[in-house]
Amino acid sequence: MRLQKYVSECGVCSRRKAETLIELGKITVNGKPVKIGYCFKEKDIVRYRGNILRRPRKVYIMLNKPRRCVTAVEDVKFKTVMHYVRVKERVFPVGRLDYNTSGLLLLTNDGDFANRVMHPRYECTKVYAAKAERKLSEEELEQLNKGVKIDDRVCDALVEEMGDYWYQVTIHEGRNRIIKRLFGTIGVRVFQLDRLALGPLNYGNLKQGRWRFLTKKEVESF
Repeated sequence: MRLQKYVSECGVCSRRKAETLIELGKITVNGKPVKIGYCFKEKDIVRYRGNILRRPRKVYIMLNKPRRCVTAVEDVKFKTVMHYVRVKERVFPVGRLDYNTSGLLLLTNDGDFANRVMHPRYECTKVYAAKAERKLSEEELEQLNKGVKIDDRVCDALVEEMGDYWYQVTIHEGRNRIIKRLFGTIGVRVFQLDRLALGPLNYGNLKQGRWRFLTKKEVESF
């Protein structure tokens, strides 16, 4: 493991800033400064400002995100999802949900896990409940399910009626505002959006604003 990654995983700073600290000689390994490119070994003693750096335990959290908060670690204007999650480890959101979108959001301090969830090559399934401004016709449903072009790329989605203007939408991508844009191709606005499931997980009985740790089996399912 590159030293900058280890320093970042210890919660000191970002990987890029860790590179700067290493270049400035502020990070020492076994009592001596090292060069960029040094690979951390388990027996190494890494210090910053005289303190030994140790990686925190890896944690994996599911939050049922409420509306009216942003998916960020901090924000100068809006309440963030971190208002609801209180752990000593430095965690970050996996992907994002918009300010007025509720539902399943994962947080972790494991970058490799986050990559498995977010990277397009893993095609992690996302299921949403979307409330449309009106009932869709059979022709409109068929059109959405055939695949519509957004930004010169076809958006493959499965759209199924749930009742009372609610539709379940299953997709395998995470482009910005993709559900609203999908419905927008047929001139229909989405008034409410809730993410029901992400990959093999759903929030079940977890109430909005509440969170829990994932089980080992749930983590390994990605």
